[in-house]
Amino acid sequence: MNSDRPHEEYLIPLRLTWDDALLQVKRLTYPKATDEIYEFSQTPLSVFSREFRIGTLFDVPASVPPGSHIVVGKLRYQACNNTTCFPPKTVEVKLPVEIE
Repeated sequence: MNSDRPHEEYLIPLRLTWDDALLQVKRLTYPKATDEIYEFSQTPLSVFSREFRIGTLFDVPASVPPGSHIVVGKLRYQACNNTTCFPPKTVEVKLPVEIE
């Protein structure tokens, strides 16, 4: 899938966003992308291949009660194979967290 910083303006970057109703995002860390050449492009694409992780550092406001919670977010991405890039998609992400 396209990285968070694709080389071409028309390609959709990978974006993870979190609902800030519970926790506040302090920092997002995307993996290092690789440049790969695909049949449909004359120039290399900046992509994430296979398995990868996106790190999120949250701040916990004092108003959040201790216990189990679910942080909800959205992952927007555009996947490609060797011959084409597919339409972008957005999927919901749910992250269980334990506040102590």
